[in-house]
Amino acid sequence: MKSKIKQAIFGLESDLIAWRRSIHREPELGFEEYKTAEKIVGVLKGTDLNLQTEVAQTGIVADLHIGDDLPTLALRADMDALPIQEQTEVEYVSQNEGVMHACGHDGHVAILLGTAIILDHFRDELDVNVRFIFQPAEEGPGGAKPMIEEGVLKEVDEIIGLHLNTDQLIGEMELKSGAFSAAADQIELIVKGDGGHGAAPHQAVDAIVVAAEIITALQTIVSRKVDPHQSVVLSMGKIEGGYRHNVIADYVKITGTVRSTDPDIRKELPDKIEQTIKGITKGHGANYELDYKWGYPVMINDSELVAKLEKDFRDIPEIERIERVDNPSMGAEDFAYYCQEVPGAFYRLGAGKFPDHVYPGHHPKFDFDEAALKLGVITFVKAVLNYSDNKGEDLTDIE
Repeated sequence: MKSKIKQAIFGLESDLIAWRRSIHREPELGFEEYKTAEKIVGVLKGTDLNLQTEVAQTGIVADLHIGDDLPTLALRADMDALPIQEQTEVEYVSQNEGVMHACGHDGHVAILLGTAIILDHFRDELDVNVRFIFQPAEEGPGGAKPMIEEGVLKEVDEIIGLHLNTDQLIGEMELKSGAFSAAADQIELIVKGDGGHGAAPHQAVDAIVVAAEIITALQTIVSRKVDPHQSVVLSMGKIEGGYRHNVIADYVKITGTVRSTDPDIRKELPDKIEQTIKGITKGHGANYELDYKWGYPVMINDSELVAKLEKDFRDIPEIERIERVDNPSMGAEDFAYYCQEVPGAFYRLGAGKFPDHVYPGHHPKFDFDEAALKLGVITFVKAVLNYSDNKGEDLTDIE
């Protein structure tokens, strides 16, 4: 990367922090990111980028067009916050009751804004078109899919995304080819028994007892019905049922999450789950209703694109350690939908506030080291500047 470009990125750091903090103060939930969108447009309106607003309600697409005969690389940032009451004591604490940027999306937006500003200024250095995608609702119900349906990947050849990771130090990053994050599906189960008096259980079908047996038995799917080399998680997060201490419940509702990292195994899980539920309810004389809801798919990183990025990032002095992780995260990410349409690569960038106590994503005291913002811009800019240089190059030796 030319020194003048890196100097410009470092010179933008105070703006990156200001943008991030402004967004953090006014967080918005999925498909409600109207003020966030206004802030993004306010920054980009001074550029020569072609802007599209109100994409999938609140999304924004900005195009940097260099030439009709050139490939197009897309860069994506998610915009939404979480329904969490913030408990930090920072001066930029959320001003919206019960809503907080607890997963770094405010930082992602700032990074993509900075990248757009830099690349627009240095467009004469580019030999690739760039599309900047500011996406709503990653935390749910999912903004990537409607963005794709509205054409954000039209004429896009490849796409790159990142996530700030507080489990790593500044200057560290994680990459992986293939499955990088899990699919996340949801089950809603209603167990139907036959109520009665707590003193006469033989005259009833206890929905709570049946539900308890089902919850325990579902774990045998993971331990006994899935290849132990594969990753599957079944977690029941909520159970509702019963009336009072001496009444046998006739009805229990259970909701849970189903995580998997292999698309083929994912397809088999609904049947395995229902077989277990059916056997237990039948044995107790109970009935059930099962609603299996398909969520975000497995995110599959393109191996060639990951190798290209690793080659680029190893040339960045500020990136001190690149880890090729062995196992995918069991967390989910709707960037996976983009990767189903075009080759994509997603990476994690260290942003931990060490040696301070590090709170994980989705925690009410979550925060990150803002020094990561300029590094995020550097990695995005580096990937764009070197994009055509790496085309057709044999990178198979990079591990």
